[in-house]
Amino acid sequence: MAKDKKNVYTGTGHRKTSMARVTLTPGKGKITVNGRDVREYFPSDICVMDLCQPLDLTNTREMFDVDAKVKGGGFQGQTGAIRLGITRALLDYDKTTPADSENSFRKSLKVAGFITRDSRKKERKKPGLKKARRAPQFSKR
Repeated sequence: MAKDKKNVYTGTGHRKTSMARVTLTPGKGKITVNGRDVREYFPSDICVMDLCQPLDLTNTREMFDVDAKVKGGGFQGQTGAIRLGITRALLDYDKTTPADSENSFRKSLKVAGFITRDSRKKERKKPGLKKARRAPQFSKR
């Protein structure tokens, strides 16, 4: 995968039905998703901004090259999965410092809510209903 296993940090993220494997390697801040540039892959700048939040928060955006392999779901789910994968890879990088240290990424990422997986998924459709909870229109006569 990468040339030097020592400087490669990995993380896996899930969101809705999307799954992302993220690899951080020392570099200039280039982000690729499924072999394509991030701005080419995602149609919206909001998606790009959303997945870069952990890097911006820890001031490591120019420190690492991000390579993400993502599958399943739509753009929003994939963005959330990559963001969680980047967070977990940053925590893998940060293992060398103690957890209670002031320079630890964990505390700031936890406060921002990036460490916790968003487990919300689409609810299944139930029999007799139009959608998961939407009942057919009631007719008195």
